[in-house]
Amino acid sequence: MATDSPTRKEETHDRIVRTAARAIRQHGYDGLGVASLMKEAGLTHGGFYAHFGSKTDLLAEAADRAGAEGIEGLGRLLAAAQPAAALDTLIDAYLSDAHLAAPEQGCAIAALGSEVPRQAEPVRRAATQRMKEMADLVERQLPGWRRPGNDERALAILSCLVGAMVIARASDDPAFSTAVRQAAGKLARQAAL
Repeated sequence: MATDSPTRKEETHDRIVRTAARAIRQHGYDGLGVASLMKEAGLTHGGFYAHFGSKTDLLAEAADRAGAEGIEGLGRLLAAAQPAAALDTLIDAYLSDAHLAAPEQGCAIAALGSEVPRQAEPVRRAATQRMKEMADLVERQLPGWRRPGNDERALAILSCLVGAMVIARASDDPAFSTAVRQAAGKLARQAAL
């Protein structure tokens, strides 16, 4: 009798990738050590190669998972939003204090974007695919979805949001961090028109 339930190995693999996705958003790609990752996942270091051919393989899966989790989180918020308020919901959630304070749970682009160019091609490919999906998510919230030029507006809005979050997190001045995010929210809304 066939079953769709994941095997123990699949569950363990998923736990490792989930833990790695959180860790790379919190500590960066170079901050991910295999031994500490496996310990955090409740496993021994030796079990790593039963699941991954290399650290690059793990990082590619973690980049994909981190991107997917960020998109899924915004997707859940948008599903609960009124259609007319969806873009405002997305902008407010992205630029929120909660997102600022929890890079390990939020958008992988804002947490890792500056590190991606120094990663191996499989990692860059996974990150790029998720960036494109994020731009598509933004575009679907724009008035007149699929209207000519909306793809460019979506890219501008996404760039504004990501850049603002990077600057806000880099600053040690809470007032400046807030001002950056407020200005970005205003500009992102104007770009949608």
